[in-house]
Amino acid sequence: MSSPPVAPSDRLIDDDQIMGNPQPEEDDADATMADGNGVSDDSSEEAEDDEEEERRIREGFIVDEDEEEDEEDEEERRRRRKRRKRRHRRREEEEEEEEEEKEALEEDDLELLEENTGTSFRNRLTRLRRGREDGSPPVASSSRRKQVVESSEDDLDNDDDLPQVQDIQRIWDDERAGGGREDEEDMDDFIDYEDEDEGAGAMDEQEREERRKERKKLERQRRRAMGSRPELAGIDAIAWDEIHDVFGDGHEYDWALEGDDDVEYEERLKPEMKYQDVFEPSEIRARMLTEDDDLIRAQDIPERMQLATSSLSPNATLSLHQNLTEADIDDAATWVTSRLSSRKTRDFFSPDGPYTAYSQPLVLAVSYALRFLFIHEFEVPYIWTHKRDYISYFNPREMRARIELISLSELWRIYTLGQKYRSLLDRRNALIASYTRLNVEDDYFEQSVRPRIDCVEMVADATEWLSMRYKVNKQDSFDLHFHDDEEPDHKRKTPSRISAYEVAKKSIVAKLADGFGIRPHEVVQNFVANDRPNFVEDQELNPTAFAEQFTNPESVVLQTSEEVLRRARMILATELGKDPLLRQSMRDLFRTEAQISVQPTDRGVNKLDEHHPYFNFKYLHHKPITQMLDSAQFLHILAAEAELLVTVSIYLTNEAKAKFERQLNDAFASDSYSDIARSWNEERSRVVQDALEYHLVPIGTKWAREWLREEVEDALAIHCGNKLKDRVDVAPFVTGDAQPGYTPSVLAVSWGKGDPQKDAITLVLLDEMGRLREHVKLDNLVDRDYHDEFTDLLKRRRPDVIVTGGFTMATTKLSSRIKEIVNGKAPSVDAEGNIPGWGTEPINEQTFNIPVIYLSDEVARIYQHSKRATEEFSTLSHIAKYCVGLARYAQNPLNEYAALGADIVAISLEDEDQHLIPKEKLLSALERALVDVTNKIGVDINRAVTDSYYQHLLPFICGLGPRKAQVLARKIASIGGNLVNRDQFIKSGLLTTKIFLNAAGFLRISHDTELKPTKTRHADDDIQDPLDDTRIHPEDYELARKMATDALELDEEDVHDEHPSHVVSLIMQDNDNERKLNELNLDEFAVSMYEANEDRKRHTLNIIREELLKPFAEQRAPFPTMQPWDVLTMLSGETPRTLRMGLIISVLVLRVDKLLNSVTVRLDSGIEGIINMEYMSDAGNVNPQNIVKKSQALQGVIVDVKLDLPADQFYVELSIRPSDLNQGDGLFRRVKRDEYWNTQQCERDLEMQARKKRAETDRTRRVIKHPNFHNLNATHAENYLDKQQRGDVVIRPSSKGVDHLAVTWKVDDKLYQHIDVTEINTGQGTVLFVDDKHQYADLDELIVNHVQATARKVEELMAHEKFKQGSEDELHLSLKNFVAANPAKSIYGFTLNRKKPGHFNLCFLANKNSTVQTWPVRVTPESYCLFEAAVAGVPELCDAFKVRHLHQSQNLGTTGAGGKTPYGAGARTPGRTPGHTTPGHLSVRQVPNRTPNPYGGQTPAIGFGGNVPTTSYAMPPSQSLGYQTPSAFSRPPIAQPPPHVPPGMNPQRAAMIQNSNSWGSGGW
Repeated sequence: MSSPPVAPSDRLIDDDQIMGNPQPEEDDADATMADGNGVSDDSSEEAEDDEEEERRIREGFIVDEDEEEDEEDEEERRRRRKRRKRRHRRREEEEEEEEEEKEALEEDDLELLEENTGTSFRNRLTRLRRGREDGSPPVASSSRRKQVVESSEDDLDNDDDLPQVQDIQRIWDDERAGGGREDEEDMDDFIDYEDEDEGAGAMDEQEREERRKERKKLERQRRRAMGSRPELAGIDAIAWDEIHDVFGDGHEYDWALEGDDDVEYEERLKPEMKYQDVFEPSEIRARMLTEDDDLIRAQDIPERMQLATSSLSPNATLSLHQNLTEADIDDAATWVTSRLSSRKTRDFFSPDGPYTAYSQPLVLAVSYALRFLFIHEFEVPYIWTHKRDYISYFNPREMRARIELISLSELWRIYTLGQKYRSLLDRRNALIASYTRLNVEDDYFEQSVRPRIDCVEMVADATEWLSMRYKVNKQDSFDLHFHDDEEPDHKRKTPSRISAYEVAKKSIVAKLADGFGIRPHEVVQNFVANDRPNFVEDQELNPTAFAEQFTNPESVVLQTSEEVLRRARMILATELGKDPLLRQSMRDLFRTEAQISVQPTDRGVNKLDEHHPYFNFKYLHHKPITQMLDSAQFLHILAAEAELLVTVSIYLTNEAKAKFERQLNDAFASDSYSDIARSWNEERSRVVQDALEYHLVPIGTKWAREWLREEVEDALAIHCGNKLKDRVDVAPFVTGDAQPGYTPSVLAVSWGKGDPQKDAITLVLLDEMGRLREHVKLDNLVDRDYHDEFTDLLKRRRPDVIVTGGFTMATTKLSSRIKEIVNGKAPSVDAEGNIPGWGTEPINEQTFNIPVIYLSDEVARIYQHSKRATEEFSTLSHIAKYCVGLARYAQNPLNEYAALGADIVAISLEDEDQHLIPKEKLLSALERALVDVTNKIGVDINRAVTDSYYQHLLPFICGLGPRKAQVLARKIASIGGNLVNRDQFIKSGLLTTKIFLNAAGFLRISHDTELKPTKTRHADDDIQDPLDDTRIHPEDYELARKMATDALELDEEDVHDEHPSHVVSLIMQDNDNERKLNELNLDEFAVSMYEANEDRKRHTLNIIREELLKPFAEQRAPFPTMQPWDVLTMLSGETPRTLRMGLIISVLVLRVDKLLNSVTVRLDSGIEGIINMEYMSDAGNVNPQNIVKKSQALQGVIVDVKLDLPADQFYVELSIRPSDLNQGDGLFRRVKRDEYWNTQQCERDLEMQARKKRAETDRTRRVIKHPNFHNLNATHAENYLDKQQRGDVVIRPSSKGVDHLAVTWKVDDKLYQHIDVTEINTGQGTVLFVDDKHQYADLDELIVNHVQATARKVEELMAHEKFKQGSEDELHLSLKNFVAANPAKSIYGFTLNRKKPGHFNLCFLANKNSTVQTWPVRVTPESYCLFEAAVAGVPELCDAFKVRHLHQSQNLGTTGAGGKTPYGAGARTPGRTPGHTTPGHLSVRQVPNRTPNPYGGQTPAIGFGGNVPTTSYAMPPSQSLGYQTPSAFSRPPIAQPPPHVPPGMNPQRAAMIQNSNSWGSGGW
């Protein structure tokens, strides 16, 4: 691209700039050249400097320092202005070029596009181009996609053109990619030099810079020649400089006109700021603003179908499945139908089933459902409401037959199974593709395995089988990854280990396996087929003789015929065990014949008593797996197993396993009767046994466990969903005279916890629209002022219902008082402020016909502390918010549950089992219940736009979800916030096609009676349609109009000039419409439609008739009133289980009634109880005051529970008779046993427990008067010492007898030493005997001289610098790290021996090529013992170690000069032992040159007599150790005796060792 022409004045400025004021970039470059290569040879720079200096001298300036600074500042400002003008000029030129290209594109390319597509792109392209004129860099891909989405939202009326918008946007991709780049050079660099890169590879940086400057110099000269005017010819550069300095260039003050143009230009060059750069990712996900959320909003697919999890889940993920095709529907229908339910299979497909004749219609109905779900992408509510005829039995000749083939719950089940089949299809296709890449032909796979792959387990089995069979052909053929797999770990290294099967398969043993006469896959074919297609080829030799042919006598390892046969059997067993068909047969067998048993662990035997919830299955025995599907028992078993209380085993019955083994043997065995054939059959039978034991049964057990868990979780989640559906599928509370669909005004009252000193009575009133109208707090309802205020509120507002709720039983008193006020009664109040519930005479006051009811508060309890409550009512207290939740629940239970969102899992639906369901499964089940009920009642779209609380229902509408509902509400609000008819969803681009089809029938548009319908058909498109306020789908509007026309007996000519739905208005307003519509023969109408175009509309016609009579009629159950037990549970937490008759509970005496001879008590839960006189004593009538006192705590037996909800009386009748209490309540609290109970095992464990208990009882409890003595066992003693200091002691009885004591002292945290002390009675008294060397007269001497002395030794060693806290492995790692960092040094250290408390391990590493060795150190009260060599202190211990190691190294060096290779002299390291462990730990056998077992041997110490065997830790002689670390020990020279000399050691030898360079502080 050539540079545009430049004005002469601009040229002069540029010339001046180039000559006198070079760019800073050029200055930097030149400076670099000068620094790097000495003096620059650029003559232009010298000329410029000389000209500048000459000009200053010629003008006669005498410059002092201040003037020089001012002149430099002025020069800098002048340079900035020039750069700013140059950038401004360049930007204008770039914008002009960009506009030219855009205009060319719009005039040429867009006309061509419009001719081909017939669509105008000008407006869209203008929107897409907006914001790019400033030359900002191109935005990220996510922003581009968002841009397309935004433009398509405004242009949804042309949905067919949407894909083209995205394509057209790519027109500017190249331009944007280059348009944002800014050249680093000045305007002169716009000229392209074709020879720029010629020979660039051969030039160095200096030559390239020189050529560039030469070009720039030539270009400046050329431009000066071209830009000179004739009348100014001959003016040199110096004169131009003077003219420029005096007169300027005419643009000196452009900077003032442009403003801060520099800042604006730099801002435009910055990348576009996105919200991802500002907000946290978690907040972006919470606001649904991620790229996945944008994609979900844009796609014309129902939102819930795009998600892999529930839309309520905060971690909802995008599903990447491919939809089914028409070719997949038949296979999918067969697959789904067989798994629909066991009842369906029994009723429709068993020979004696009641619906066997309808099996084919059932499969057809399932295929229709799958087609609607996965091809047309209709959600379940749409199919259930508008396509019911396709999933019901429909026969034009049997229109009277009403057979429901698929229920609503089964339709959801079909959707779930369809998702599983879709996943199976993806995996199966991936398997086929991998098989194709192998380039092999396997008839068994293609003909037998591939057609039977009907589950994901078989896909995995087939993958493993092919990988095993063709692993040699291609190692990486089966690196399969699916959409729902976890992210692969790219750093994962493939295992290098080769299995025994692969080794055997590559050896000659494989030919022996072929000699069994039949291949494994042929055995499986015989097993699967009814007949026997493959036969066995018998061998002429018996197995042993035949196997001898395959032994290798020259092999290093002697191979016998039996060993070769074993390996051959292993090959065949492995191939049989990995066969996909055989594995599937085993899984099928486990599904029907498996049994489950539970065995308690040692911990569980004691903990799971008869009152534990897990006691039900403590000894479960041989329970069939099919009986575990209907309860949550298996989930509880798994929970108990996770707590290490039980072990669960799943296995086949002996009969089923024997039958399977017999069938497999029959498929494998030979039919011959010879001895050789029998011998081979025995070998084959062993193969079958191995295949079952090592492959088939384990994989069946593992699968059955996961399968049963999944099935039980799914069933339990569905059960919770059904319970939620029962709670939300209820209409709002209505009074007797209210019209259906009327929302009541509610007054909610709560006393909180009911404390008169702290809690006030809170009242909240919500009107019919759910708006807060009153919020009042009253201290009580007894004082006249508060009473009048309450009645005044009732008079003013006249609520339809008063609801009460609270957290304690005090709420019953509040409810009773409210009822008295409403009914015109005034109670008397006693001195304590208590209100008697009965015995008061009514006083005539004004009455209110307002019902007072209790209300379930499970949602209100969650709402009061929620973020939503804080946002809606930030000024209200928690109790007031609680009342708001109560009132809203009375107005619309569904709305309250829907507004909970993900918090809905906190609702208790199954008290004991709900926590066992995974959260995602539970959310999906609960969401489906909300979707069903929401679409059942519909949503008023105009109200949802304006009412944020009511808008919570919109995401549950069919086709929508949180994201699509959000964008729909915003779009409607942007066009005025009110829709007139359903046509606007399409005309205004509010919904895409599929979403409209799904949602239209459930989005109602209320009919405004003030707007009169226009009769003229084409007068106005935006007029109301009465059908828009019905459940009738827009696609069935013509049917509704036809039915209305026929019912009114009108002709088409009669309504030709009127609105199409005018007849619908007439039939709705007709007083006799029910009779007229019932007279229509809908069956005949449905038959005629089916014969015309095969439309099935029988059920649809019934819906139309019902909607024409009562549009959106209430189909939910009436609002339920709470039962007495529900109220009691809500206020107290007590249930029928906790208040069962016969249970013994604790109560507190409140008062003693002398008149009634009864006692009033209170339970811990707040419920009051009464003890009548006959239940106080076995002696009969007694005075209650002689038995109980006020505020006394008692134990009482529950006799009865009295519940009187209308009178608000809840109390428990109790008995405190000793005869009742002595019986106990174990019989009532006992958990019921499962019917499959292992009685024998239970009795054995009970007998064992009783025996242990008797032994503990019979054991004499010793009493020793000593502060450290406690009657504890070892575990209790350790627990007691856990919080004590190190060295603390516990003396306790010993289990070895009465003449023994046990002493436990704390060595370190979680480390305790137990010392056995024997008491020996002598003539002089008792002697406490520890060992031969340690005997003490009493316990105090034992503690001081033995335990505390040992503890001091331990502390001394732990305080040493060579001691490392932690495990022995950590010390090994530390040693290795040190030697790796210091290869010339050695290192050693101490650590506690965790296996032998009170002992230490001395670990050392001689050099980097050796292994870490460990020597034991035993601590006694007076010394440290290293291999029985006793030393007094830690320094002596270190010296003894060094002496011993040096001595052994020298001995090994001498030995190495003989027959063995010395250390480091050859490839073999003699000191290395198997497993890198200390040689002494391997064996106690005394081997020359090896250290004996440190814990078992009795090696004498060096210098203490005896010959010390040397270790196998092979070291060269001391002179060749090679340790070059200088000594840092502060030891005296050899001639001086060292300060610490071990006993029995020559002082000179000790000094020599201490001064040796090999054992300095830098190493050891």
